[in-house]
Amino acid sequence: EVQLQASGGGVVQAGGSLRLSCAASGSAFENYSIGWFRQAPGKEREGVLCISRSDGTTYYADSVKGRATTISTHNGENVVYVRMNSLKAEDTAVYYCAVGQCTLVAGHLNYDMYYWGKGTLVTVSS
Repeated sequence: EVQLQASGGGVVQAGGSLRLSCAASGSAFENYSIGWFRQAPGKEREGVLCISRSDGTTYYADSVKGRATTISTHNGENVVYVRMNSLKAEDTAVYYCAVGQCTLVAGHLNYDMYYWGKGTLVTVSS
């Protein structure tokens, strides 16, 4: 069974940066596309980015495009890092990583994720 764990959340001031990490068991990152998602209080879950298994390309949702980057994939450590820059109050949410299928359509993620990890809370203070 695939196990995922997101970490790196915390409280950061608006305009600041944060690095999130997603650790996976087994060969999850080799077998599936990797997605990051977030859910703000009272809002629906939103896809943030998708790292394609087929070619390693990262696709970013319009809401974070230009402010988020996937730093590296450490295959030996089975950890994926995402750096979020220029954080805004509206970035406040619980962030999750997941593996499965995902793609970008009209600036939004379409996805069918098979395994989800527990989230990490990011709070952006203004």
